[in-house]
Amino acid sequence: MNADDAAADQLPLIDQEDRLLASLVPLAGCRLVEVGCGPARLLRQLLQQVDGLECAALEVDRVQLARNRSEPLCPGLHFIEASAAAMPLPDGWADGVLMLKSLHHVPLDELDTALDEVARVLRPGGWFYVSEPIYAGALNALIRLFNDEGVVRAAAQAALDRALARGRFTAVSEHRFAQAVAYPDFDSFEQRMMRPSFADHRLTPELIAAVRQRFEPHCGPQGAHFVRPMHVRLLRRR
Repeated sequence: MNADDAAADQLPLIDQEDRLLASLVPLAGCRLVEVGCGPARLLRQLLQQVDGLECAALEVDRVQLARNRSEPLCPGLHFIEASAAAMPLPDGWADGVLMLKSLHHVPLDELDTALDEVARVLRPGGWFYVSEPIYAGALNALIRLFNDEGVVRAAAQAALDRALARGRFTAVSEHRFAQAVAYPDFDSFEQRMMRPSFADHRLTPELIAAVRQRFEPHCGPQGAHFVRPMHVRLLRRR
């Protein structure tokens, strides 16, 4: 493990990101948008904890969207099929926008448009919470064997810098922490990380075997335990 990986794995643990978010911005009575919501776990948590929320959860992966809509209805949570670059929401509708590990999934040629869309749907003074994985750490070293996100993660940060330079947002704060991640065995890791519904990692038997070989030393009687280093940037719409 190199020095960057070791440093990333030593960041302070925050298992509940909703607590970090609640410590940074007011939430009660807000209209929130999550872009690239996946299963919308954080929005579901917030709706149980915070009064008066209305949440629009946007997702382009139709498989994930169907799963979301098949689950029990959560009052105040609305799932919408939409991309970051074309949000079907009125100007200034949202008090806050969330992107949780999703900005680097936006196509590179749509990043600037997507951030302009975030600014459009936010009311003046509204906040934008962007949480992105740091390209370092033992888990990242394993994942990049089949899905190297070095280029797209750097592009996501560069797009945020450009949006700031264009005057779309002002920077409020930055935070770095780690999230605990566990897999009971390699089969679980393979299904969750190597075979997502939104991407084809062009797996071959040889590649799967190579990843398994790198995974096994991390696995003990209680499974494999990692941390995922994260970088949060909190911005505010001008």
